[in-house]
Amino acid sequence: MTHRPTCRSFARRRILAGAATLGAAAALTLVLPFPAVYAQSAHKPKVALVMKSLANEFFLTMETGAKDYQKHNPNLFDLVTNGIKDETDTANQIRIVEQMIVSKVDAIVLAPADSKALVPVVKKAVDAGIIVVNIDNRLDPDVLKSKDLNVPFVGPDNAKGAQKVGDFLAKKLKSGDQVGIIEGVSTTTNAQQRTAGFKEAMDKAGAKVVSTQSGDWEIDKGNAVASAMLNEYPNLKALLAGNDNMAIGAVSAVRAAGKQGKVYVVGYDNITAIKPMLKDGRVLATADQYAAKQAVFGIDTALKALNEHKKQSDLSGVVETPVDLVTK
Repeated sequence: MTHRPTCRSFARRRILAGAATLGAAAALTLVLPFPAVYAQSAHKPKVALVMKSLANEFFLTMETGAKDYQKHNPNLFDLVTNGIKDETDTANQIRIVEQMIVSKVDAIVLAPADSKALVPVVKKAVDAGIIVVNIDNRLDPDVLKSKDLNVPFVGPDNAKGAQKVGDFLAKKLKSGDQVGIIEGVSTTTNAQQRTAGFKEAMDKAGAKVVSTQSGDWEIDKGNAVASAMLNEYPNLKALLAGNDNMAIGAVSAVRAAGKQGKVYVVGYDNITAIKPMLKDGRVLATADQYAAKQAVFGIDTALKALNEHKKQSDLSGVVETPVDLVTK
C-alpha cells in the first residue's frame, strides 16, 4: 500500500502557493505556473541544475523531471544539467558550480554533496549575480549565516520522512530489539536528519540502536557496512538505510548472512530498483520524496525570483515538499 496525501494544502501553505499545482502525487506538473508573467521577460533565463551522483537513480529521476519540464516550456527558460560521479565527489561538484559561474547562467538549482563545503562556491555564484536555490540536501544554516547568505531551501522534511519509515518498522519490533542504522554521507544535513528520524522512531518503540555507520549513499559501501553490522551483532533485527541504494546493499548482506526473513530492511527514496524488493518483502518500507517535483519546485523558485528582479538577499525560507511512506 502506498500512502500519498494530496498536495493542495501543502501548496497553499508554502511560498510557492499558486506557483505549481500538483495533481496526483505520482504525476509531474509540466505546465509553467505563471506562463503569462514569465513570458513578459525579454531575456530567456538559463537555469543550471547541479545534482549529486547520476549513478544514483534518484538524481537521474530528478534530471528527467527537470528536462521534461523545460521541454514543455522551451520558450520560457533554457536548462543545463550536471551531476558528479559519486556521492562523495564534492570537489568535482564545486568545479561544476564554478563552470556554471563562468558560463554566466542566470540561476543555479543545487543539490549539494556536502552541506558545508559547497557554501563558499555558492557565495561566489551569488557575488557574480546568479540566483541560487538549494534543493534536496539543505546547506548548513549556520555556515550560510557566517557568509551572510540567504539561500531558499526547497525539499522535504527528512527527519519526518525517516520517522514515518521507522514507525512502520517499529510495528514489527519489540522493546529491546537491536537495530543498526546505515547513514548517508555524514556531513550532509539530509543524512543527519534521516538518522535522527530513524532514532526517534526506534526510541519510541524501545528498540536499541547498537550501531550507526556511514554507507556514503552507495550500494557497495552499504553492503559492506551491513555485513559488518550483521557479523558484529548476530541478534540484529533490522537495518535502517538512509537511502534505497544502501538498502539494496543491505538486502544482499542479509542474504549472504543467511538471514532472509529474520532481519528487516528499510530504505528511503522509492527508486524503481527497490520496488520488486518491496513487493517480495526483502525491503519492508521506503519513503517517496518525489525527486522530479523537487527539481521543478526549485526551478520555479529561481524563475520567480528572476522575473521579479529579486536579489539573492531578498530570498529566504523553506519550501517544504511532500515525503510519503511507501510499503508493499
